[in-house]
Amino acid sequence: MSENTLREQMCLLAKSLFDRGLTHGSTGNISARTEDGGLLVSPTGTSFGRLDPDRLSRFDAEGVLISGDPPTKEMPLHTAFYETRGSAGAVVHLHACHSVAWSMMPDADEDDFLPPLTPYAVMQLGKVKLLPFFLPGDPAMGEAVRGLAGKRSAVMLANHGPVVAGQDVAAACNAIEELEETARLAMMLRGVNARALTGDQVRQVVTKFNVEWDG
Repeated sequence: MSENTLREQMCLLAKSLFDRGLTHGSTGNISARTEDGGLLVSPTGTSFGRLDPDRLSRFDAEGVLISGDPPTKEMPLHTAFYETRGSAGAVVHLHACHSVAWSMMPDADEDDFLPPLTPYAVMQLGKVKLLPFFLPGDPAMGEAVRGLAGKRSAVMLANHGPVVAGQDVAAACNAIEELEETARLAMMLRGVNARALTGDQVRQVVTKFNVEWDG
C-alpha cells in the first residue's frame, strides 16, 4: 500500500468510527506503520470526523517527527505496542461509551476484561487486559503496556477507553469495534443470568482460530 493510500484509509476509517459514535469530539487517536518503518499518527486535538490526510504526523524509522502537525499526546501508548508486538501494523485508541462504562463496574476482571459472550471478541482480541486509571497523556500508560511484554493485543484503560493493536489499520479498527460491541452486550445483560460461552467453548475457539490466549 502506498503512503498516500494509507493516509486516506486511516482518515476514512477514523471518520467511520466517529460517524457511528464510537468516539466523539476530539477524542481518540490512530497510527499506522509505513513501508519504510516510520509511522503516520493522528495529530493532537483533532477529531476523527475531520482528519486531513496531508496533516497526519509523519515519523521516520528513528521516531523523529519529519512532517505534519504535532502528534497525539498518547504517543507513549502507540510506541509501546509497536516496540513490544512485532506484528503490530496499526494502533487505535477510542473513548467508546460502553467499554468505558464496563471498566467502571466493580466486578470487571482485570486479567480478562471482556466476558466471553460471543466467539468473535475471543477470535479478534484474545484476552483484554484492564489497566488502572492514568492521567491522559501520562507516559506511565506506555510503561504499563510494555509491562505486558507483547502478550496482549488489546488493553482497556479504566475510566478512559480501549486501545487495540492489529496487523493493519482495518484489522485494528475491526477488533476495537468488536471490543466495544461486546462491552455493550455486557452492559445490556448486567444483572441477568445470561448464558455466556463455557470454558470449553472458549478453548475450542482459541484452538480452532489459533488465538493468543494464555499470556
